[in-house]
Amino acid sequence: MARIKPQALLLQSKKKGPTRISLSTIVTCNLIVVLIVLCLVATYRQWSQRSRNQLDYGLPNLVDVDTVGDPKKFDLPSFAILNTSKGLITVELYKEGYPEIVDKFLDSCQREHFKGMLFHRVIKNYVIQAGDFQRLGAAEDWTMKGKPDSISPKHEAFMLGTSKTKHDDKGFELFITTAPIPDLSDKLIVFGRVIKGEDVVQEIEEVDTDEHYRPKSPIGIINVTLKREV
Repeated sequence: MARIKPQALLLQSKKKGPTRISLSTIVTCNLIVVLIVLCLVATYRQWSQRSRNQLDYGLPNLVDVDTVGDPKKFDLPSFAILNTSKGLITVELYKEGYPEIVDKFLDSCQREHFKGMLFHRVIKNYVIQAGDFQRLGAAEDWTMKGKPDSISPKHEAFMLGTSKTKHDDKGFELFITTAPIPDLSDKLIVFGRVIKGEDVVQEIEEVDTDEHYRPKSPIGIINVTLKREV
């Protein structure tokens, strides 16, 4: 049997021995692992924030069986809760009556347009108004007219409306009636009604105002929460 030379044995042992991993390879693998972890954390945070936003607005995370096939009914909440400095006012939205106005209102809520908005006009036995303080419009006309003996149900108190004037991107005017108004349909687009918190509306109505119907102490909307059910 032929003897294997020592040099041949040395070469064979080098070939069969474990391969050494370089330091640069280890560093590269560690960097890849760190990047993967960071991506997972960022994805989780984004998902968590989206879930919180959906809960804040009362939007459903799961499809409701009754709304399958009708995306509008699925997407639009039916109620809005105005969290004011005097308390909560819950309003039911007339989605079928004025869908375009309700869409704009909901969009304004989601953009937090009403957050911190003041009630800048308070006219006792008529309306409280929030929005552009330079637009008095309908509210000013109402103070110049008396009340008729007979009132249509559409003109009742605690209705939520907005001005019939053209809406722009600057804002969205809100009116809540505090008494029956004879020419309500001529001045406002009524797209909802107060179903809870009438006492809060009346408390706002009773605040002291100046000669221009502006509250002497700030009263405003802290935020608005949208709900499908209350």
